[in-house]
Amino acid sequence: MSDRAAPPKGRSFLERLNEGVVIFDGAMGTMLYARGVFVNRCFDELNLSNPGLVRSIHEEYLAAGAEVVEANTFGAHRFKLGPHGLAPRVGEINRTGVRIAREAAADQGLVAGSMGPVGKPLAPLGHVPREEAVEAFREQAEGLLEGGVDLLFVETMPSLDEATAALEAIRSHDTDVPVAVSLTFNEEGNTIYGDSPEDVVRTLEDLDVSVVGANCSQGPQAMLETLQRMAAVARTARLSAMPNAGSPALVEGRYVYLCTPEYMATWARRFLESGATVVGGCCGTTPAHVRDLVRSVRMVRPSRSEVRVLPPRRPKEAPTPIAREEKSPLAHRLGRKFVVSVELDPPRGATPGVLLERAQYCQENEIDAINVADGPRASARMSAQALCVLLQDQVGIDTILHYTCRDRNLLGMQSDLLGAHALGLRNVLAITGDPPKLGDYPDATAVYDVDSIGLIRILDHLNHGCDLAGNLIGPALGIHIGCGADPSKPDMEKEVGRLEDKVAAGAEYVMTQPVYDPRTLERFLSMIGHLNVPLLVGILPLFSHRNAEFLHNEVPGMSIPDDIRARMEKAGSGERAQAEGVAIAQDATRAAREKAQGVYIMPPFNKVDLAVRVVEVLD
Repeated sequence: MSDRAAPPKGRSFLERLNEGVVIFDGAMGTMLYARGVFVNRCFDELNLSNPGLVRSIHEEYLAAGAEVVEANTFGAHRFKLGPHGLAPRVGEINRTGVRIAREAAADQGLVAGSMGPVGKPLAPLGHVPREEAVEAFREQAEGLLEGGVDLLFVETMPSLDEATAALEAIRSHDTDVPVAVSLTFNEEGNTIYGDSPEDVVRTLEDLDVSVVGANCSQGPQAMLETLQRMAAVARTARLSAMPNAGSPALVEGRYVYLCTPEYMATWARRFLESGATVVGGCCGTTPAHVRDLVRSVRMVRPSRSEVRVLPPRRPKEAPTPIAREEKSPLAHRLGRKFVVSVELDPPRGATPGVLLERAQYCQENEIDAINVADGPRASARMSAQALCVLLQDQVGIDTILHYTCRDRNLLGMQSDLLGAHALGLRNVLAITGDPPKLGDYPDATAVYDVDSIGLIRILDHLNHGCDLAGNLIGPALGIHIGCGADPSKPDMEKEVGRLEDKVAAGAEYVMTQPVYDPRTLERFLSMIGHLNVPLLVGILPLFSHRNAEFLHNEVPGMSIPDDIRARMEKAGSGERAQAEGVAIAQDATRAAREKAQGVYIMPPFNKVDLAVRVVEVLD
């Protein structure tokens, strides 16, 4: 026997849509926060531990006039429940959330099963495989359907890709429950991934979605413009608008949304006049807001008579990208001569004098560029960006900025990269970054909104004159985009596949992990020849046998062959060991000279004299 609850008697959601305006509730999270539930709690778990509190909030919204209440299940999927140890209880939490909402609604209202985003970008921009997101949404939808929802509400989606992943999951179930889908839009009127309101409506209509709309992110005024753009192209789908109650302000230690109920109600009428059939509110919307909204729209029927086709906020024509060879001195030389770059680690303090002297020594010895590591091994050091600027300004040598995904979200990344370009930095190596657990601060938060492939896509967007959301930024940037690869990876097919993805995303040259065996390099080159991108082979002069063993056994991504470590052991220590390390590096450099377009040398402990000795073999 199924444990699916029976829906209430009366009109279905689709019947209500045909009759006129349908009013949703407001923000469950806002109300829980106001009741003293801190934001670090799992709100969805309250379905189990405090069902009375959740039910009372539903009841307040219903008393205010809401016709649809959303079950407290916005984050009730494995991605959000997992960090709280609740992933095995996905089904239970969703079923219980529906039951609580049903008990509150009785015959007074309908229950929507709320399905929010996973909270991380999906591949290829991020590192969450789409199939994992689909499976998480499938699990959640199963629990909601078993609970007996009247509709499924896929809301606050940051992209069409994630919205369609949720739809795919829902459609894997044999159900005729209607589906509403709502995305978030920025102040420019697009999703953060560049989906326009017009594209959202067209795509979701083709997928037979009953209601398409916008919620969260925007206040009422900006959302009206988004809605009008939707209405201009909508054919079959009904439209929804559920704005935030303005932007939150911190007042006496608590966040307060400043839009009054009266103000929100005024805009709700405009939503209906512009084509919305479903209205409600998102963050900051309380029962008081819903009460005034109900009074305001009671006698208004949805209409598109006042829909205006708004001109785009920005032209669609992007500027012409800059040719690779024109982006930097390194880009100009790469392919014309065998280039040499030397890697330096930023200092742990704020005094770069010694590093400037070492960079000057490199320049005097005809090194083409200095690449600056970004918090290597998750250590706290001077900003790599700042050191690159100092090197270019005070030494006059070209630099390659290593830039990691570990420490910045999508907003911070774009801000940093725009600033780096304005400061004259042109070469960027896009890398995912070592996790904090490898460094001095294992409890530090790692962001990882995207991995290196997603970062390359961001850089490529900037090089085409727009940000990730598709907003034009002015002239196209001229960032010379590099990526990493490891020719020594055990699973080379997977490594080559990732490299193919990086090149497809916009990478223009490749810098490898250290290579010691010429056969390893030859095998790697045979597998990537079709990519036709310049290659700089990593060269790391070994300092001692102890250094070799440490790198091999304790540094992620490093693999030093047995025979090389044996040579270092035989060399002993001191100058003899350093000389042997240089000789090994020279052998690798000779091999690279025949096969690649350059090398980048990673001298241990910033000993640039070792790097210069290595490249003497090129004379």
